[in-house]
Amino acid sequence: MIKIDDPASLPRAGEGKRGEGGYLGYLLRQAANAYRYRVEQALSDLHLTQPQFAVMTMLGAYPGYSSADLARLALLTPQTMSVIVANLMKVGLVDRRAHQVHGRIQKLELTDRGKDILQAAKSRVYGLENEMLHALTKDDEAVIKKWLIKVAVNGSDTVQSGQGR
Repeated sequence: MIKIDDPASLPRAGEGKRGEGGYLGYLLRQAANAYRYRVEQALSDLHLTQPQFAVMTMLGAYPGYSSADLARLALLTPQTMSVIVANLMKVGLVDRRAHQVHGRIQKLELTDRGKDILQAAKSRVYGLENEMLHALTKDDEAVIKKWLIKVAVNGSDTVQSGQGR
């Protein structure tokens, strides 16, 4: 293994294999990490992490789904979802209620406080996303979104058919 003593000599984002000459998978991961870091910074004083924000966003958009369904929507494992829900319940942002007809089924809901925090968080995250898109034309933005959706759909088809495991 080669050890580099001077971290400053490592290529910065956008340089070498971290730039246009890089591998697509690495560049996607690099961009996702940069996005997560910026979101975490924007939400820090709300005491929310990016995964908690994702769970709350999905819960707000798809109320009444099970914890397992929300985990899939938020791209989390059921175990991680369980920890996130417990932490959100502890601070009063999410509540768990028995299903009206099937008492054994537990339904997750945002509390009123959770809805308020989510609205503040969305405002910050969507503002951040608008900053990220600022240098792009609407056509460029549409192309990127369509491509990302196509990558996700094709990938989820493979996983659902058992080929990706």
